[in-house]
Amino acid sequence: MTIRLDAPNRRGLMLGAAAAAVTAGLPGAAGAKAPMLRSQSPYYYRFTLGDAEATMVSDGTLPLGDPHANFLGLTPAEMDAQLNSNFLPLSNAVLEQNILILNTGSKLVLFDTGMGSLKLFGPTTGKLLTTMRQAGIDPKDIDAVVMSHAHVDHCGGCVADDGTPHFPNAQYYISQADFDYWTDPAKVPASFGAFLDTARKNLLPIRDRLVFVKDGQEFLPGIQALAAPGHSVGHMIFMITSGKDSLCYLGDLTHHPVLLMEKPLTEFAYDTDPKQSAQTRLRMLTMLAKNRIPVLAYHFAWPGIGHVADNGQGGFRYYPQAMKMEL
Repeated sequence: MTIRLDAPNRRGLMLGAAAAAVTAGLPGAAGAKAPMLRSQSPYYYRFTLGDAEATMVSDGTLPLGDPHANFLGLTPAEMDAQLNSNFLPLSNAVLEQNILILNTGSKLVLFDTGMGSLKLFGPTTGKLLTTMRQAGIDPKDIDAVVMSHAHVDHCGGCVADDGTPHFPNAQYYISQADFDYWTDPAKVPASFGAFLDTARKNLLPIRDRLVFVKDGQEFLPGIQALAAPGHSVGHMIFMITSGKDSLCYLGDLTHHPVLLMEKPLTEFAYDTDPKQSAQTRLRMLTMLAKNRIPVLAYHFAWPGIGHVADNGQGGFRYYPQAMKMEL
């Protein structure tokens, strides 16, 4: 039997007419279209890490703009091929800002603070305090704020515009190299003026609460700093261990799950030292892949948890971990 797809199906037409007749008899059927809700689910996700409880919140999406202008060292054809094969747009690299809050049982630790009120990348950032409250976490309960580095999207939410700390009971942790560099007008290039202003606005008012962390130091129970310089002079990543579980918080070791992974020596326009950053990325990702350590990537697609693996071609592939909705 041959079915003509371009011809009306008599039985289908009859069933459709019958259904329409039944629907027409229901109350309110004439306007039965559901309204557009124009709202999204709360922007948080919770999971367990050993004996700790981890909550992901967000400062919102960060549209970086044209990837060809921000990721350097690939030809346009090479970049487009990488993006196309991974079903990613060619015109705008949209990053997430995945912020971890770790409840160890004795301390509530926040990792990075987002953009604050600065709208350098558009109106979708600055959601940290809102998403924390959606997750049932009061900023006053934060005991420690750990910053991977002093760029605008990592230290920008430490204080309000009037200088009042958003986390009034917290101790703050960062590398001294990054504090010294990004708060010094003599060191920061003029093209990074917004970065200088943001670091000074957010870090100088809390200077008396800042603790400088060093490479290899376990500065909080189960949280070890690992120097990963290049993206900024004192950029750190953090190895988090609880019970039998570990997770590496990558900060800005890699901003993109494809363009800085498939060819990790690709450079990023916002790096202080692009060559050093690329070598650091290669070294750290090699270690993480070899040891099969789960990672938390600040800028990868929400919520940014997964694994990295050697792709057999001198680079890496990112495998996102499915969200588990049962604790």
